[in-house]
Amino acid sequence: MITKGLVDIQVNGFAGVDFNDPEITPEALDHALEAMLATGVATCLPTIITAHRNELEVRFAALDKAVSQSRLGPLMCPGYHLEGPFLNPADGFSGCHPANAMTAADPALVTTLQEIIERPILLVTVAPEIHGGIEFIKAMRASNRLVSIGHSSADNHVVATAADAGAGLSTHLGNGLPQILPKLDNPLFAQLAEDRLLATFIADGIHMPAHALKSLIRAKGFERSALVTDAVAAAAAPAGTYPFAGMKVDRAQDGTVSQSNATGLAGSALCLDDAVRNLVRWNIASFEQAVEMASTRLLQVLSPVFEAHDVILADSELEWSDSMNVTRIRVGSEERFF
Repeated sequence: MITKGLVDIQVNGFAGVDFNDPEITPEALDHALEAMLATGVATCLPTIITAHRNELEVRFAALDKAVSQSRLGPLMCPGYHLEGPFLNPADGFSGCHPANAMTAADPALVTTLQEIIERPILLVTVAPEIHGGIEFIKAMRASNRLVSIGHSSADNHVVATAADAGAGLSTHLGNGLPQILPKLDNPLFAQLAEDRLLATFIADGIHMPAHALKSLIRAKGFERSALVTDAVAAAAAPAGTYPFAGMKVDRAQDGTVSQSNATGLAGSALCLDDAVRNLVRWNIASFEQAVEMASTRLLQVLSPVFEAHDVILADSELEWSDSMNVTRIRVGSEERFF
């Protein structure tokens, strides 16, 4: 079976490498990207999470330098995903993001970050209910960036207003939420019902059980659903302790990743090819549907911002065995056999 290469628009690190590390090197990035190739990923948006302004500046500058000077970065990393600091700091919504670094939605901060890096910030996650959230969405769309709703308490009215303003995605829908929500008018139902939003899901069986994921994808519809990993450095790595944006996170044997000495999840150890296989094995989607949710569906939503920022992706080709394992990948002139 031959398909397009997979696309991961939310990946914080991989194979022991933290993309939020202010000292990340081109060699470390190439190590991570080489490991991602083995999981079928041809294109990714390295993701920087919530931090104070000065930390964001240092982390973006380091990451962008590593991408530019690496061997695989220019081929696989067309731009970045900024997840925060424009999120809801309340317990349950903030997740593992440092709530004390969260701010009102400020387009000027994105402009400042963009001025110090070469590659574009293509996707920004925001909680639209925070101060300035709706105007921020409009500003991001005016600057040809995608906007995703995440770590948000937005009800149906706010979600609809955000979609009117140009929001087009939901970040890891079903997660970044407290255990107790209003029964019906809550951010989960509101985003499921908003047809203008493409929902992304973490299909690891840890962030949500398979039956819940099946229900959410059925409610949203395959054509408005996509897969992400939210992977951290613990992905494609053995059980142990790993760095993540100034924190320490622990990967358990079952793949659960949590902040050291804290409760709750802190990203994932999911690989995108595993997410594809999981959907098939859990009878949620056919193989073709699962691959589409992890590749062409995301390329379609990214296409307008790629064009606006003069991004041209290298052609990719991914070969799968009958057991849905990756056996070959080609991205441009780079080819690997497994």
